[in-house]
Amino acid sequence: MATKKAPSKKAATKKAPAKKKAATATGAEARLATYKKKRDFAVTPEPSGAGAPASLGNRFVVQRHRARRLHYDLRLEADGVLVSWAVPKGPTLDPDAKRMAVHVEDHPLDYFDFEGVIPSGEYGGGDVIVWDWGTWELMKGTDAIKEIEKGDLHFELSGEKLKGRFVLVRRDRDANKQWLLLHKHDDAAIKGWDAEDHLQSVKTGRTNDEVKEAPAATWSSTAIWAGPTPDELAALDALGKAGEWTVGAHTLKLTNLDKVLFPAKKPHRALTKRDLIRHYASVAPAMLPYLSGRPVNLRRFPNGIDKPGFWHKAAPAYAPDWLERWHYDDARPGDTEEYFVLDSAAALAWAANYGAIEVHPWTSTTKRPHNPTWALVDLDPGPKTTHDDLLVLARLHRTALDHLGVKGMPKLSGQRGIQIWIPVAETYTFDDTRAWVEALSRTIGQSVPELVSWEWSVSKRGGLARLDFTQNAINKTLVAPFSPRPVHGAPVSVPITWDELDDPDLTSDRWTIDDVGDRLAEVGDPLAPLVGMQQRLPSL
Repeated sequence: MATKKAPSKKAATKKAPAKKKAATATGAEARLATYKKKRDFAVTPEPSGAGAPASLGNRFVVQRHRARRLHYDLRLEADGVLVSWAVPKGPTLDPDAKRMAVHVEDHPLDYFDFEGVIPSGEYGGGDVIVWDWGTWELMKGTDAIKEIEKGDLHFELSGEKLKGRFVLVRRDRDANKQWLLLHKHDDAAIKGWDAEDHLQSVKTGRTNDEVKEAPAATWSSTAIWAGPTPDELAALDALGKAGEWTVGAHTLKLTNLDKVLFPAKKPHRALTKRDLIRHYASVAPAMLPYLSGRPVNLRRFPNGIDKPGFWHKAAPAYAPDWLERWHYDDARPGDTEEYFVLDSAAALAWAANYGAIEVHPWTSTTKRPHNPTWALVDLDPGPKTTHDDLLVLARLHRTALDHLGVKGMPKLSGQRGIQIWIPVAETYTFDDTRAWVEALSRTIGQSVPELVSWEWSVSKRGGLARLDFTQNAINKTLVAPFSPRPVHGAPVSVPITWDELDDPDLTSDRWTIDDVGDRLAEVGDPLAPLVGMQQRLPSL
């Protein structure tokens, strides 16, 4: 399921008290000293707060946190930080229930949408989901920090689960940590309302158990995985042949927007660079979990798909400063050293503006370039391979993985093939995953030798399919989920469920940039729950 966009700071500002003063970076930094002292950011995925902006926003978030004990963390944005309380039994809309709340250290603003797993042994180790979010308004006084210092904070929440007026009251002035959280008797009050009856994340729709199983599927340190707003897309449509377009926090200079990259060919319409940019920006929430923190190789067709394309790996000097780069320290002489890392809708749009039709992420990350997080099976059809033949091979892999208890998911290539992505623990090397996939595929190939060739050269395969295990190597890549392919109509590489292999209407190029958005809205991304899964591979 695609990550939902967080409430914006711009919208939240409308509810800020009129007399509230902007926090200074120095003040916020001082308030975060305790938070930073308790954490090792080389180990925990929690945001460090480095460079977190000052804000007048009145956002709030509640995170359901299963550490040594289950609790809910209520965080209110104020004075450039998230002022925080741990609520063991969770907030409630029941006006007759009193909830103990423990005042804890302030958290940085970029903790707002943190969802993931804090490693065992680290401070607060356990799984975290974004249980609720929205905006809040101070109902008594004009300075939230002063009201907190008084020990009597009256406020109203406008969230997806929590609504209405609340009060936080310090129980004992000599024990600053001990507070009570109460909901007032108002129109939003509901007797008997229990947080434990509402366990899904408002960010991703997932539970703590699902996040614990695959933490990287949901974590981002800010809302950078959000797509463009309707207003931003309208602004893109309204641009002439060129101009500046702002998406999220970044402004891009776009050129030749009406240039045709995919010429018309029945039954497909012509598609322009503007269409490509719109596609990449729009699918960013679904696509970025596969790209963020990874080097990418781009396949560019700046003159359209009817002209030769080329691979582009090195980050050019003209790329904007905000575009993330990664230096590959182990590059051999003559190899690319400075790679792109596409980590936002704006970054994807920037690549599309330079005619990057295909995006290929590494299967390893910038933190551990020699340790893959995916093992890949590439079902590469030959000229004689029919679609039914391809489905036979895919179903055999489905049966084998199910028998082994290994989780993986198929992905349509967007052209003729099918790929199978298998999440693996980051302790494996490329030699490990390549050997395991080869053993799996050769065993399967032995059952249908009339369909498979193991010859390296295409000319020697006799038109048969190859079960390609050689993609399991550093800087060997397969096309990213939701990337288009350089074919008329712009078909897209789309993850599917195993059951969809039995759909009689299935083809490897079934969805295009014109209708993949509808697909995502209807069924989400079946592969997303496997992102970041630390899966051990059984011996074969």
